[in-house]
Amino acid sequence: MTQFSVLNSIHKKGKFGNHENKNEKNLLKISEVNNLAIFQLVKFNHSPIENDYLTIDHLGLPAPLKVTSNDTTRILWMGPNNWLIVSKKLDLLENESKKIDNVNFALTDLSNSKTIIEIEGDLADEVLKKGCPLNINEMKEGDCSNSIYNSISVTLDFISDNPKKIRVFSLRSYGESFYHSITDACLEYGYIAI
Repeated sequence: MTQFSVLNSIHKKGKFGNHENKNEKNLLKISEVNNLAIFQLVKFNHSPIENDYLTIDHLGLPAPLKVTSNDTTRILWMGPNNWLIVSKKLDLLENESKKIDNVNFALTDLSNSKTIIEIEGDLADEVLKKGCPLNINEMKEGDCSNSIYNSISVTLDFISDNPKKIRVFSLRSYGESFYHSITDACLEYGYIAI
């Protein structure tokens, strides 16, 4: 079965907004991130198992509002005993589900339910401030949070401080509206869609 991104016909490559007479390296970069395995791990309330018992792709589960990561996988804290795993390893869910018992944990494949937009550039925080009530100034590399962006529920993953790179997840059903909301906020600064 062929999978199509919700942004397949929306995301067009090129320069947009206030980009004229600006150095290209100073423009924001907007890209869609796809072809990832995304799944949720939830530990049941009655489980006696400690969180540090479990590893996913050789990563421990992160502390509140934090991320653990390696070259292929990122684990985001989503709430108490609740984590979002995002990986370039498309078979990760299948491999990890063999070692996770369903008496203590639930695994849910969310790979086809998310739209992910990555914002890169020094002004990435300013784009988020236009629609997100979160104190973005306090967030840094390795942090994550759930919030809203112009009334759309989002998850923010602060990938890097240098260069500034933030992944923003929304539900697939809001993907097109979410994309237009983000790119509209970027027009003032100028951006390159890659």
